[in-house]
Amino acid sequence: MTQPVTLLLGVHAHQPVGNFPEVIEDAHQRCYKPFLETLHAYPDFRFAAHFSGWLLDWLRQRHPADLELLAAMVRRGQVELFSSGDTEPVLAAIPHRDRVGQLRVLNDKLAAWTGVQPSGAWLTERVWESAVVPALAETGIAYVTVDDYHFFCTGKTADQLDGFFSTEEGGVRLDLFPISEALRYRLPFSPAHDVVGYLEHLADQGHAAAVYFDDIEKFGIWPETYDWVYNRGWLRAFIEGILASTKIRTATYADFHSRHATRGVVYLPTTSYSEMNEWTLPMPAAGTYSAFLAAEKHAGRGDLHRPFLRGGIWRNFLSRYPEANWMHKRMLGLSERLAGLPAAPAELTADLYRAQANDAYWHGLFGGLYLPHLRRAVWHNLLALEAGLDRLAPRPALEAGLDRLAPRPALESGDFDLDGCSETAARTAALQIVLRHDGRGGLAELSSYPLAHNFGDTLCRYHEHYHDKIGGGPTQHHGDGIASAHDVIRFKHPVAPEDIVPDRLPRALFLDFLDDDALADYAAAPAAPLALNRPGVAKTYALEGAALTVTWRFAGLAGRRFATVLNLAMPSCDGFLGRYVESDGSIPGGFAQPLELDAAAGFALEDGVLGGRLALAAAPPARVSGRPHLTVSQSEAGFEKIMQAAELTLSWTIPADDWRITLQLTVETLPQP
Repeated sequence: MTQPVTLLLGVHAHQPVGNFPEVIEDAHQRCYKPFLETLHAYPDFRFAAHFSGWLLDWLRQRHPADLELLAAMVRRGQVELFSSGDTEPVLAAIPHRDRVGQLRVLNDKLAAWTGVQPSGAWLTERVWESAVVPALAETGIAYVTVDDYHFFCTGKTADQLDGFFSTEEGGVRLDLFPISEALRYRLPFSPAHDVVGYLEHLADQGHAAAVYFDDIEKFGIWPETYDWVYNRGWLRAFIEGILASTKIRTATYADFHSRHATRGVVYLPTTSYSEMNEWTLPMPAAGTYSAFLAAEKHAGRGDLHRPFLRGGIWRNFLSRYPEANWMHKRMLGLSERLAGLPAAPAELTADLYRAQANDAYWHGLFGGLYLPHLRRAVWHNLLALEAGLDRLAPRPALEAGLDRLAPRPALESGDFDLDGCSETAARTAALQIVLRHDGRGGLAELSSYPLAHNFGDTLCRYHEHYHDKIGGGPTQHHGDGIASAHDVIRFKHPVAPEDIVPDRLPRALFLDFLDDDALADYAAAPAAPLALNRPGVAKTYALEGAALTVTWRFAGLAGRRFATVLNLAMPSCDGFLGRYVESDGSIPGGFAQPLELDAAAGFALEDGVLGGRLALAAAPPARVSGRPHLTVSQSEAGFEKIMQAAELTLSWTIPADDWRITLQLTVETLPQP
């Protein structure tokens, strides 16, 4: 008699730290709530679920009755809750001490809520590096799920992946369940009876288990899925088909793990799911890799050769996008400072953990690097943590030998982001600037501590490999079921060829031009790193309180046109709470609108979302041109244009051979209504 195959079904729920409340609420109403209500009605259907700690807190506070359904299912043994880092960090990208801390926060949260200590963990984006094993084991985690692709890279075949395997790091054991890609692409997109039939076929072949663990958002949030999964009854049909089959049983991972032995030892390479390995490559490498995979698939060799064509690894996002790398290295530096405290305050640890949330550090079909509000959340937490650490840095700490508790110097230089180019950070209690010594004389960071905001937090326009699909227009899905996000090209906004031209220069602050030629040969003396010089131009940055003053002195350049460009990250972006305000109080428009001012001695950028304003004063008055800086990115909902910054160009015609310009930026807090 055929033994039933055990369906190990797990769903992963997460929303990025800093996501809009209305987006999370919509996700709950269209996905989390109906999913839990449906599963609660079938107590014999066992499964696993992972809710990131940050999302779990949000939902328990706002929808306690809905989340009580989940807790009730835990108590009756129907569902097993998986742990992870509390704010959903990529564990491999944070220090060991923070891996342990993040895991313990969510472990303890789940145990206190349900009375059950988790023994399984979800790995964010299924990013596997063996270095994470000790932290997982140290916090009581016995097993994790990763893609079957990880195992294929070791030479395993699909027929061998119907159980769990064991690995070790330094003698510390962790067990690994391989997630079936065949199931990931079927659920919930194929008709329910087809999925049931596929599982029964696995039973007929003698498979012990079918492993599925993937985003719950596919069950209601992805395009077309709410109607398909709930209104048209896919989820109920799937559950009832599984329960009616004599060839399929359901179980929690904990139950299966306790009843079966490991399939043997395995050592996985550093990797993630196969799509991620393409997304993390820059152009033109990503295009070459994608074309090669397509050619192999067309030749019938795709499945055979794919495990040996691995592309990049998740950490490549940090070398591919300087903006992500800068956030990451700032985070690591602050983690080290926090670790130097004899006892870290809970609120500062929470700031650090929120800044480690994965979403804003990468980009592909998913990932939120292109979303300004997600990067802003990282910076908000980084700057809140930095300000908090500064407040805890008494001078007597030096006497105790605790150097990392000492006040930070007002001026500090080094290659902070490991890119081969040094930076200088200058700071007051209210403001910090970071000058990159790349010859361009621009600022990589302009951060306000009272507002916990980095005005330099923008993103260049890059050539992404999916941009090459834009000319082909939308595609349609054919066949039974519905399309996954991987199958169809959609457009949220019209995209023109000029919208995807990559930037030649970094999106920095105070990038200078002479007669439209970018200046790229500024140099600074080690003793005065904020005083820059090049032939004919001397440039100086000075900080006082919440004000930054930039001064240019020109020699022998009469009649030439000089301009400086500022890319300013304003939280309102193209929303109605962001506006330009002239010195007479008039409002020429919002940040998404073109701005043209003649002989402007002063104006401001007011931002209601930020609760602050950036006042600019120019002497002599400048001609000002403004426009929104837009990028084009792809998500599961389609191609969209996103405003990254307000790009301002201030220009002057130099009237004499000895001439000077002063530009002052002052960060102010708006009065509360």
